[in-house]
Amino acid sequence: MQGDVAEHAASLRAVGAEPVEVRLPGQLEGLAGLVIPGGESTAIGKLLVNWGLHAPLRERIRLGFPVWGTCAGAIMLAEDVKDALPEQPLLGGMDISVRRNAFGRQTQSFETDLPVPSLGNQPVHAVFIRAPKIESVGEDVEVLATLEDGSIAAARQGPLLATTFHPELTPDTRFHRLFVEMAAKTRTTR
Repeated sequence: MQGDVAEHAASLRAVGAEPVEVRLPGQLEGLAGLVIPGGESTAIGKLLVNWGLHAPLRERIRLGFPVWGTCAGAIMLAEDVKDALPEQPLLGGMDISVRRNAFGRQTQSFETDLPVPSLGNQPVHAVFIRAPKIESVGEDVEVLATLEDGSIAAARQGPLLATTFHPELTPDTRFHRLFVEMAAKTRTTR
């Protein structure tokens, strides 16, 4: 719908998945998982409602459907968004508290090498663009990566994955591989 759809699709193909662009509820059928890319969370929420995807996707998440939210997508998965507009449609499902645009305006976007121990010894080059910040997580949420200041940059809860940065903007496909593996594992246990 919005954001780095083509970049995510290319990274998913690179790890052996067959991406499908989803814009209508019927296109959710048969999918192993869904990536909600970056963009603007308010616009994404409105598009989900307007295209009839909001309610079916919330229900699928509640039933254990694998979803990965990057940047604005992470906001969409959060149970608590500190500065969401009152009418902003969110999906929820992940026991995280997020603050939108936590690092400032577009000009304060940055890149850094981020240690992600569960993905190996080599750090992930992370691109933060008007990024949210995961401020807290519930007890069932696994923190995968933090910035030097302690800000949570990646987390996982069951079949849900949230990254506050854009892995699709680098050639490193480890997060895409992780999500494909999560989706495959969830599909075999459902």
